[in-house]
Amino acid sequence: MIISIASGKGGTGKTTVATNLALSLGSHTRFLDCDVEEPNAHLFLAPELIETEAVHTAIPVIDNQLCTGCKKCSEICRFRALTVVGKKVLVFPELCHSCGGCMVVCPEGAVQSGERQLGTIDMGYCAELGFVQGRLRVGEAMSPPLIKKVRTHQNSKGITIIDAPPGTSCPVIAAMKGSDFVVLVTEPTPFGLHDLQLAVEAVKVLGIPSGVIINRSDMGDDGVLDYAKQEGVPVLLTIPFDRKIAEAYSCGTPIVEIMPEWREVFRALYRRIEDLVHGGGQIQ
Repeated sequence: MIISIASGKGGTGKTTVATNLALSLGSHTRFLDCDVEEPNAHLFLAPELIETEAVHTAIPVIDNQLCTGCKKCSEICRFRALTVVGKKVLVFPELCHSCGGCMVVCPEGAVQSGERQLGTIDMGYCAELGFVQGRLRVGEAMSPPLIKKVRTHQNSKGITIIDAPPGTSCPVIAAMKGSDFVVLVTEPTPFGLHDLQLAVEAVKVLGIPSGVIINRSDMGDDGVLDYAKQEGVPVLLTIPFDRKIAEAYSCGTPIVEIMPEWREVFRALYRRIEDLVHGGGQIQ
């Protein structure tokens, strides 16, 4: 079972839900922090990291002795990662999407494969919980390839909990794609509703069943509840505003450690997700 925890905006409690769900499920569970631009699940899980892997992506390297300046490489590149000035090809690695088209069309074989580092993947354990996080290199804009690499570490024989990036852009799609279920964490405010609507539409395009968790549920209005009912998206859990939860968050302490009764709440959440996935539908 692969469950992605996502949100239309930051600050809704997405990582709080993801880490506490993973801790509640325990053994046979692996946690993937795919919020690679700003991974912070480690602050709550405090894993022991035992391995770090550098992640690279392919970029073109020009052999100037073979290049004739024909411009075919720059003409095929939709992202303008190559340009020809006179008979010299200039490469802008940060714009390259590693499609390899420039290498295919070069008649002289002057475009060869090089690489640049996107970031790193850290792997370890939090007690019996497997932990993997991606960390994008500072200044790097291409996070989806790194996210896809993190996704290769999902647990094929157990449960995988994915902490997706916030929003609805390409990195989020890369994190959620192929999941069995998406949990959308929101808050009962106009901003929360607006961004939830965008997230629900993105999940619909992917064809993945989803449900909503409303955090700080007793502090806003009923807009999110009304929207969820209208769209037939189940509200899986409501988390009230609680000073103890807020204090634990500010100290980097998981809810289930200071309030053990919440372990069963998150286990019940997983069982409901299982029912929705295997039942093939979403029931309000």
